Amino acid sequence: MNFSKLFNFVAALALVAATTFAAPARAAADSSAERRASARVEQPIDLAVLVQDDLVARVGSELGVTRDFIRELPAGSRVMVGYLTAGSLQVRQQFTDDLEAAARSLRVPRASVSSAPYNPYVEVVEALRRFDASGTNRRVVLLVSDGLDVSRGTDASSVINSVDLRRAVKEANKRGVAIYSFYAPSVGLTSRSRLAASYGQSSLARLTRETGGRAFFQGTDFVTFDAYFERLGRALNSPEGRAY
Repeated sequence: MNFSKLFNFVAALALVAATTFAAPARAAADSSAERRASARVEQPIDLAVLVQDDLVARVGSELGVTRDFIRELPAGSRVMVGYLTAGSLQVRQQFTDDLEAAARSLRVPRASVSSAPYNPYVEVVEALRRFDASGTNRRVVLLVSDGLDVSRGTDASSVINSVDLRRAVKEANKRGVAIYSFYAPSVGLTSRSRLAASYGQSSLARLTRETGGRAFFQGTDFVTFDAYFERLGRALNSPEGRAY
């Protein structure tokens, strides 16, 4: 085989290989795009995004997908962004229909024990009171939290049946707000104890179930919020608000 024929033979093999590997990649990209499109929220909502400020630093790497979710909300949606930090609610963006401004207001959690809330549910109640009573959009909270409240004890009944959790459920139902949650561990107990993580997840499950939302978690840690946002979008598009 002369050099010219050899070159053509190698080039043909390279083309076949490129096509073979590119096709699955294109298919995967197309599939991912289709999943995201099918999970895009269809109707305007009033959304409060609440982030617990002492969550592990890896939560900061999920800001991109969180901003994308906010930006892709339908016209007419209104968004508030707040952080549960050091016993108070820090509002970074009041309710606005400027979705780009709301997306930009997200910041990396401080990931410090000194930024831990008294418990997440006190600040959730405060955030719920900021919803406009006269609004016509569906009202939703997205709570990114470890869900753990040990302010009144560390036994299961004190944590999963905490006073402030029950107050948050009552306030949400009074105002017609469905609460959805993404679990992530904090730099405190839930990153060191599987039992604490389990208590926190059980609390989030109760909070969301009793307010018409859903809790999203997998194991006692997390890898990415991408799948959570896809499931959240499908749930918000469901008449019951609970499909996933």
